[in-house]
Amino acid sequence: MSNLMKNQWCIVEQSEIDVLEDRLNRIATLNENAMGVELKRFGNAVAFSVKSIPGPSFNTVKGISGENIDDLDEIVDFYTSRGMPARFEVTPGNASTDLFRKLSTLGFFQSGFHTALYRPLSPVEPVMGGADTAVQIEKISLEDFDIFGELYTSGFGMPVAFKDYVTANNKVLAESKPWTFYLASVGGEPAGIGVLYVKNDVATLAASATVPEFRNKGVQTALIQKRMQHAVDEGCRYLVGQAAFGSVSQKNMERAGLKIAYTNAVWDKL
Repeated sequence: MSNLMKNQWCIVEQSEIDVLEDRLNRIATLNENAMGVELKRFGNAVAFSVKSIPGPSFNTVKGISGENIDDLDEIVDFYTSRGMPARFEVTPGNASTDLFRKLSTLGFFQSGFHTALYRPLSPVEPVMGGADTAVQIEKISLEDFDIFGELYTSGFGMPVAFKDYVTANNKVLAESKPWTFYLASVGGEPAGIGVLYVKNDVATLAASATVPEFRNKGVQTALIQKRMQHAVDEGCRYLVGQAAFGSVSQKNMERAGLKIAYTNAVWDKL
């Protein structure tokens, strides 16, 4: 592995950690951490936990490597004591036979893959064109932020009852500078949302969703290009994103010039 490739992998993986850490630390400020957010570091690895959201999105270990083999029992106990299973995301650069053997011994198995993508940015390189001009993109203001929860829950097929919860947990992010939220409209109708997180010189495509009736109309392409231009304007050197392996989201990012940095191996409890 070249030093350049290893450096790019490190940048992408650190961006994954930074986005989730910033998100959960801000959510923890709501109602005296009523959601039960906890983070614990084990060297370069970070165990993320949100007690009131038992799913894998926020309850996962990132940055794990062979250097953490002696930490694995304590990491598993961290989740077990909170009544939830641990989940590990292992990048190829951090993988080792000993790490996988130890995870297997503890009752974990490789359950899937998750793709991380990146694109170097340059202020003199134009952002790729081709977005449908019928798609209009604008920032979502705090005053109109309720629209985010509506589109997010619709786009991800979540119950409507989750709308206010999603709105509140993201509005606290929108109140801080690193986060920017975008609304996509088609023919004047709200069609989708996109989120960008910027730290140092790395911009992350943090979330994106299109409501079912406006899919296949170029909404995601337009949202990616708008956020990419924002990243260039901010002087960022890299744009990164994550997507389910082989998904439509991955293909949309690749069409916008992002390349696969690596594919995480996801390990869950048997």
